[in-house]
Amino acid sequence: MELSGYAAQAVVRGRVAALVGWTPTAGLPALSARLTEIGAAAVQLPPPRGVDPPTAPAAGRARRAFGPLVDTYATVPYRDVDPSLPAGIAYVVMFGVMFGDVGHGALLILLALLVRSGRLLRALRPHWLFVAAAGGCATLFGLAYGEFFGPTGVVPVLWLAPMDDPVTLLLAAVGLGGVLLAGAFGLGIANRLREGGWAVALYAPAGFAGALLFVAAGLVVAALYWHLLALGVAAGALALLGAVLAFVGLRAGSGGGAAGTAQAAIELFDLAVRLGANIASFARLAAFGLTHAVLGWIVWEATLALWDRGGVLLAVAVVVFLVGNAFNFGLEALVAGVQALRLAYYELFSRVFRLEGRPFRPWRVPTSSADIPEEAACPVSAR
Repeated sequence: MELSGYAAQAVVRGRVAALVGWTPTAGLPALSARLTEIGAAAVQLPPPRGVDPPTAPAAGRARRAFGPLVDTYATVPYRDVDPSLPAGIAYVVMFGVMFGDVGHGALLILLALLVRSGRLLRALRPHWLFVAAAGGCATLFGLAYGEFFGPTGVVPVLWLAPMDDPVTLLLAAVGLGGVLLAGAFGLGIANRLREGGWAVALYAPAGFAGALLFVAAGLVVAALYWHLLALGVAAGALALLGAVLAFVGLRAGSGGGAAGTAQAAIELFDLAVRLGANIASFARLAAFGLTHAVLGWIVWEATLALWDRGGVLLAVAVVVFLVGNAFNFGLEALVAGVQALRLAYYELFSRVFRLEGRPFRPWRVPTSSADIPEEAACPVSAR
């Protein structure tokens, strides 16, 4: 059936039939060699105007592990930079901040190894490295927080205990968000240059215009913290330049005229408000990291209270510790995973992507009876 469909798409001229399709440049020699064996040939044609080639994902362990994180959001356009690796790193770091616990991180690493061995969740086997990286980051932040299945004292606090210093954790989370947003703007500028050149890159909100507003916001914070007037003046100049560039781009996109000017002004205001909201949104890293620590503390305090009473309550204390940590692990892993995904999609990817590509789907012709659906099979007699 598939073969008949491909044949119907052929352009036939006399005894010559031609099929038009896409193939990665790296795979062209192998394709030509296989076609030569059957008396056919591959002929390169100029790409159609205004049509981007489909995106064939790059090979490699990192792309296999982190690629679904990007592919679920959008297909990377052919001209854009594939952000799979930096996006994966950003995701597991954010996950680790919210799920910081040495014991829970070690359980995630163990789960990843079981997935890799094929003994558990075989469908996730290509992505076991993703799970292991998330567990590794959770373990590192657990060491920083001094958390091992809660505040058990098994590991020392290397940086801060979330419940003892939530303000510092909050500021650090927002600072991390600023670093991640800076990386997103960098990728966004690179993609705007590749998509439309300097004209698009200069005026796009996810290009130089938006990046200048972002840098200006950072300089304002630094000027207020260090009481530097010159830094504040520089921030104002950058903000003005970024606002003018963004306004010109937005007005051009709205069609100009009085209505376009009003629309561009509203969109510029929205851009500034969203930029502040995006930065503040990373405070959720601290909030959910603190939630994880509080739940661990509740389980540990309940365990100690039962343990100190002795007798039959010793067994109850063990059950409380195991069940409480199982609940904390399952709930917080889900919450941290969803929140890290939300930050990646809404705060970061919205700046990286402006266009969406289409996936490369190679032709596949069934080569054995096992590949043919039962309802499509029919008896064949040889004569």
